[in-house]
Formats: sequence, C-alpha cells, structure tokens
Amino acid sequence: MTRVATQGDDVRVAFVGAGPGEADLITLRGAQRLQDADVVLFDSLADPALRQLAPHARWIDVGKRGFTGVAHAPRGGGRENTGQDTINALLVKHALSGAKVVRLKGGDPSVFGRLEEELEALAAAGIECEVVPGVTAALAAAAATQRPLTRRGTGRSVALTTAMTKTGDLIAGRHADTESFYMAGKQLAALSRRLVAAGWPADTPALVVSRAGWPDQIASEHAVATLGDATVLHSGRPTVVTVGVGAAAIGTSDLDANRRAATAGTGTTTAAPSSKPRAEAGTSTP
Repeated sequence: MTRVATQGDDVRVAFVGAGPGEADLITLRGAQRLQDADVVLFDSLADPALRQLAPHARWIDVGKRGFTGVAHAPRGGGRENTGQDTINALLVKHALSGAKVVRLKGGDPSVFGRLEEELEALAAAGIECEVVPGVTAALAAAAATQRPLTRRGTGRSVALTTAMTKTGDLIAGRHADTESFYMAGKQLAALSRRLVAAGWPADTPALVVSRAGWPDQIASEHAVATLGDATVLHSGRPTVVTVGVGAAAIGTSDLDANRRAATAGTGTTTAAPSSKPRAEAGTSTP
C-alpha cells in the first residue's frame, strides 16, 4: 500500500497547484509550501508573481512551451520543452540533497499534470511527498463566465477530458452532461467534427475560454457545429472548451433555447474583466 505523507511528516517534496492564472488563485497551503521551499521547479504557466513568496529559494524553469502569452517569457522562440526524465531526475536530486522542494504546476497537479510519473520517480527513490491541490482551468473558465458546470436537474455529471492523446491523435466522446476539453485549442474545427460524430447534437452549446484566470482571458460562445469559428480568436493560447449543459448561459428558459441562440451566428465573444493589474515581471503578452 502506498503511504501518503501528511502535513506533519518530514516531507521533502510538495507538489503544489499554482491555480489557473494570477498568483492569488493559489491556495493558502500552497503559498505556505512555497514560503518554506529551498528549491522550486516551476511550470511555464505559473504566475511569476509567485516568486515573491519564496524570494530566497532557487527557482528552476522546467516548463513546457508552445503557447503565446504565457506567464514566463519563452526561451529561444518559445518551443523548448523540458523532458519528463529530466524533471524526474531533478526532483530526486534536490530532495536527496536535503532541500525542501516544491514542484509548482499550473492549475491542479492531478489534472493533466503528469503527476503520476513524478510520484513514481519519488516513490522509487523512497522520498516522501505530498500533493497540494489547486484550481484547474475548467473551474476557472466556469467562474470567469459565470456558467456553473453542474445544473440542478439537468447537469448531474462533469467530465474533464484531454482531447489529444499521447500519440497526438484527437479523440472526443460523450461522457457526461457537461464535458470540458483541455488542450484542443489548435484543432477546434476537428474537435467539432469529432463531437458531432460522438453523438453531440450540432446545436449543443459550446464555450471556448483561453487564458482563464488571467486579465486577458477571452471567452466566446458557439455551438458544437461552429467551434471552428473560434480558431483565430484563441490561436496560440491555452484553451478550455466546455460542451453541454455547463456551456449554456444562465437565465435561458431551457437548454434548447440556448442551443438555438448559440447557432444564430458565428459566436459571441467576451473578455471577462479583472480588477487586478497584470503581473509585470516576466510576463509576455500575445
């Protein structure tokens, strides 16, 4: 049986969810772990302002890139990625040296964060660790647009799905009343076709939100059949696509009414406001 470390244990590594955007979306426990850290291995989507919580720690960039407008300025054109084997080795190396290590991941570590591979590497080395949850992008998108993922009487289930497989194939199904697709921003037209083939009606509401949790987040309304219309608007930005009940606007008399409204054009675009200024250090804008 796997032994799960608790707060009182001599934990060497803490996996911390940074949240989906600005620094104040991190949890209190996550902030405390950063304050105690000697070494921070951070992803490219974590807000640079979080460095203020651990100014004396050694910060090591292990981000994977490919988006524009991410929090940390891209290196050499923004296409370099840190290999998973390298990240695993760094975690083990610094933990065995006696340092308190924080592995800072965007969103929630347990949602499409390759957490299992890093947990396995630490377990093989006999290193205690803990996981501090964070807010995942699908929840931030729902909050920014005020569209609850569950609805009493109509939305009883939610699925979080990565549209892209490990081999690069695009797969979409119909698994819940509301389904949120991660990592599909570059293939929205193809995703539209896959969703229709999987049984989603063409007029099902679809919501596309890029850079959720940031001041420059953009949300656009569509139907499943018109998802491709969002391609240019959200191009190169981390994007979540919500389909089904949770994509429908609040205040409509029924879901079918909202479906008809969603197909009335190419989609309504909104930019959710933020009262906070963008973090300046290390921030690149699209």
